[in-house]
Amino acid sequence: MVELNSEMSGSTAERPSMVWDAWGVPAGHQPLSAQIRGLLTQVFGISGEPAARRDEGDVPLVASTLTATTRADLAALVGAEHVSTDDIDRLRHAGGKSTPDLLRRRDTRPQDAPDAIVAPADHDAVLAVLRYCSAHGIAVVPFGGGTSVVGGVDPVRGRFPTVIALDLRRLDTLTDVDPVSGTATLGAGLTGPQAEKLLAGQGLSLGHFPQSFEFATIGGFAATRSSGQASAGYGRFDDMVQRLVVATPQGTLDLGRAPASAAGPDLRELFVGSEGTLGVITSVTVRVHPIPETTAYQAWSFPDFATGAAALRTVVQTGAAPTVLRLSDEAETGLNLARSSDIGGAPVSGCLAVTTFEGTAAHVAARSAEASELLSAAGGTALGTAPAEQWEHGRFAAPYLRDALLDVGVLCETLETATSWSNLANLKAKVTAALTDSLTAQGTPALVMCHISHTYPTGASLYFTVVAKQLEDPIAQWRVAKTAAGDAIMAAGATITHHHAVGADHRPWMGAEVGDLGVQVLRAVKHELDPAGVLNPGKLVP
Repeated sequence: MVELNSEMSGSTAERPSMVWDAWGVPAGHQPLSAQIRGLLTQVFGISGEPAARRDEGDVPLVASTLTATTRADLAALVGAEHVSTDDIDRLRHAGGKSTPDLLRRRDTRPQDAPDAIVAPADHDAVLAVLRYCSAHGIAVVPFGGGTSVVGGVDPVRGRFPTVIALDLRRLDTLTDVDPVSGTATLGAGLTGPQAEKLLAGQGLSLGHFPQSFEFATIGGFAATRSSGQASAGYGRFDDMVQRLVVATPQGTLDLGRAPASAAGPDLRELFVGSEGTLGVITSVTVRVHPIPETTAYQAWSFPDFATGAAALRTVVQTGAAPTVLRLSDEAETGLNLARSSDIGGAPVSGCLAVTTFEGTAAHVAARSAEASELLSAAGGTALGTAPAEQWEHGRFAAPYLRDALLDVGVLCETLETATSWSNLANLKAKVTAALTDSLTAQGTPALVMCHISHTYPTGASLYFTVVAKQLEDPIAQWRVAKTAAGDAIMAAGATITHHHAVGADHRPWMGAEVGDLGVQVLRAVKHELDPAGVLNPGKLVP
């Protein structure tokens, strides 16, 4: 083990707060390009100016129900300065960043928000808060980066009179590094950039880069089974987890003694993906690797999505997968070209694929050569490095485009799923049809785009982006489309979520996902760990 000093923590100055009514920070928000405006006018007849935004200080909230006695009790556990009922603090913890979340925040009626924000400093303080809230019937919503797009951090109080947001940002330390074993122990409140900066000081990297990377937290990655854009090379976050420390109203669980064990079912699996409904993850020991010596980029074009998907399958099943491996369908490829006329070479037709390779120079050279030979033999045309480099440069920016579209009256939302390779084409067709038909039936023809962003020897994920003109009630408009898509996913035998998690939005399909007996198992575990039912009500467990 490497001995770490007390300064190995993330600085709050390095952790910007996201704006209350959109994704990210103000600097990331840009006006729509002339190309996108022209496309919106051509397809949807939309050419209006962006809607004006309100100042967060002008947003009315439902009044806090926190009593003076409860506030004093919580302050005794975490410090008075770490219990807030300030309306701006409450608004910033009022939910996640899905399109329905942001549309709700544009409503002029009083907004739902947690009654207080409580920020414990360490595991023991988390444990104390959970025990207090369980004893006094106070709902607790664990809050990391607030990036959920499935209602995972909505302040649902259920049957409880009060709900608090348990903000974990103070759990921000790198406590242990084992360079021999290749592991590091990180506080649950560290954001992706904070964790990478601390690890870089030890010559290491986690290599987990989901689109939410800039704001999401280590605890959130674990609690939602996050999958990063480099999953082809480094795996999903749940693959990286070696050990978890979890606080529950009933006590502490410290899980994961060895890289593998035959000591019964792996109890870590109860909490990786538990979304704060069974306990609060306070620290995570993860697999790490040396900072890559070099990175190579290569983009490809395939004549159609089926050919490209078959090529990706060949590469993955051969064991030659790049670090990043993505394939956009024809519609998404076309939109990407509309966003940028310079792709570094000849125009792309068909479907664009992006690959990157990380590691030592020798390893990168050998692996990229093998993958390139396979992709070429499977019908791919090499496009050079520029499109792949361009993708990496803008890979965290897509949510900002979503917000700009919402501002001019365009509905834009995403959903994702996964299935086997043999079922991939069927699933894509069924979900595309469900989204297209449900929106068209409402009088709003849609543009539905799709890409493969995560691959496995046996299957892959499909990530859909949907764009349509907003109706008078866009939340209801999307609810109809989302329900049709969810039903189509279940009917096709796929999973309701590959990496966005369940939250409140996917909860209606959990019974179909795990079966009636599976639901009973989840309820039994929750009752044992959280008998009062205060942990994140209304999420995950039907």
